Amino acid sequence: MSTVVRHTPGTLSWVDLMTPDFEGALKFYGSLFGWAFDVGPPEFHHYTTCKLGGRSAAGLSKRPEGAEFPPVWSVYFDGEDVGQIAASVRANGGQIMVEPMTVGDFGRMLVAVDPTGAVFGVWEPKNHTGAQAVEEPGAMVWHEVNTRDHKKAADFYARVFGLEARKLDVPGVEYMTLHKGQKTVGGVLQMNDHWPADIPPHWMTYFAVADLDASLAKVAELGGKVCVPPFATPYGRQSVVTDPWGATFTLMTPARLPSQSAG
Repeated sequence: MSTVVRHTPGTLSWVDLMTPDFEGALKFYGSLFGWAFDVGPPEFHHYTTCKLGGRSAAGLSKRPEGAEFPPVWSVYFDGEDVGQIAASVRANGGQIMVEPMTVGDFGRMLVAVDPTGAVFGVWEPKNHTGAQAVEEPGAMVWHEVNTRDHKKAADFYARVFGLEARKLDVPGVEYMTLHKGQKTVGGVLQMNDHWPADIPPHWMTYFAVADLDASLAKVAELGGKVCVPPFATPYGRQSVVTDPWGATFTLMTPARLPSQSAG
């Protein structure tokens, strides 16, 4: 167990979920990951910090009534200046969905969409520095963007966040990894013809679990669904699931918990 004090700018530092059933989501994720919850004040719409062993692991909030977007786990890159990053997003073919805004004394943020259609956020930390618990059961362990133009997406993130894109040699899969110095930030996966046409480009968050089969049984018990049955990779066993309200994420029992992955 370790605690992250400050994430490296240009790496993924935070994830959160807007859900239509706030109380139900607390029960689901608390039971699945062993999270405790620090519910925020009304002026921040009760934005809740999910805690693992007393350390922040993710965020959770109620989706606004009438919102048209589906429940989704959102990812945030650490950024030193969201204003400059917004300009870089636009200069490299992306769009800003939520302009840079200040969130109390916690930090500043923006929400953007890359040129291939995947939505992501950027967090400029002040008092809130992102996830303190990473790369352990119950915490985020990996992130990847699934897109229909992986080269364009990889080039975009490399330019905006000062990353290096490298092709991963995996038979039958077009995949690139993004790097910040010695740290592997995340992956970029080409969505091929096997993907349903109605699934848009999106970021996927992986959460580590100690026992994948036991966690999948817990997902079903709590009303979630297994979308992709468990399968083995060189990096560990994994399975794609949804919570009872449709938010998708991946559970993974890593072959090891790599210090170079997300964070």
